[in-house]
Amino acid sequence: MNELVLELTEISPREFFGQQNENIDLLKKYFPKLKIVARGNKIKVYGDESLLEEFDKRFDMLTEHFVKYNKLDENSIERVLTSETSNDYQSSANSGETLVHGVSGKLIKAQTANQRRLVDAAKKNDMVFAIGPAGTGKTYTGVALAVKALKEKQVRRIILTRPAVEAGENLGFLPGDLQEKLDPYMQPLYDALRDMIPAEKLAHFIENGTIQIAPMAFMRGRTLDNAFVILDEAQNTTHAQMKMFLTRMGKNAQFLITGDPGQIDLPRRTISGLKEALLVLANVEGIEIIYLDDKDVIRHRLVKKVIDAYRNIEHQN
Repeated sequence: MNELVLELTEISPREFFGQQNENIDLLKKYFPKLKIVARGNKIKVYGDESLLEEFDKRFDMLTEHFVKYNKLDENSIERVLTSETSNDYQSSANSGETLVHGVSGKLIKAQTANQRRLVDAAKKNDMVFAIGPAGTGKTYTGVALAVKALKEKQVRRIILTRPAVEAGENLGFLPGDLQEKLDPYMQPLYDALRDMIPAEKLAHFIENGTIQIAPMAFMRGRTLDNAFVILDEAQNTTHAQMKMFLTRMGKNAQFLITGDPGQIDLPRRTISGLKEALLVLANVEGIEIIYLDDKDVIRHRLVKKVIDAYRNIEHQN
């Protein structure tokens, strides 16, 4: 049996191996035919030569990732081990920068390669589409970009909007006035903002209109100047709504449109404005489309499995 000995230098074995060697346990799952033993700052691996070569390559990619981001967890390990090259999970150095210093000193930055590509795209284009399944950080990264632009005085206001189509619910049956009905539906946008702006300051921004959170109907007839505008859940727009929204763009405006074409809640036979826009605008200069996928899911590890399970069912139907 062949043996491979790898030594960690200038890297903390405790941080790299994880609590109770949990990262090593993950490596064992990805390389079940290898015997992997971690002791001190060394890893000894036993098995066929071809598998050892692959392990050696992946281990180098993992250490490179750890040195660059000072972090190794289940999601990042999976991305590294399932990528062909480092380009599949990394992008330019600048796009890994801290976007916002959030509440309680939290550093908010893009965590995956596609999220970093989204950051890069937003720097180069005034209109960007971020497309992908739940949990891939589309909205959160977008809100961070908007808050960054506001803090750096690149824009004067942030406008966040969603089409008022609910997943199997109807706003008319919810108690309260229009604002009280809409607040729960806009909650994911509020949640992201609360991570990035202290509560008192956020309340002030909302009160004076620096930050506006409203359904798409409120966009009609407006020209959105000097603003970072995010259309969230865009898969639930109709043709007319999407066209109306995209033509609101004014001077010094940045538009980010996020959505998941796999989660459309529109009535049957209604064409999704997002799906149509992706076709119509695919080759328009100044517009970039970034696709995120399961490797970008940064919620609980089970979210990825849930997405896969439902995808299998949907493909069968």
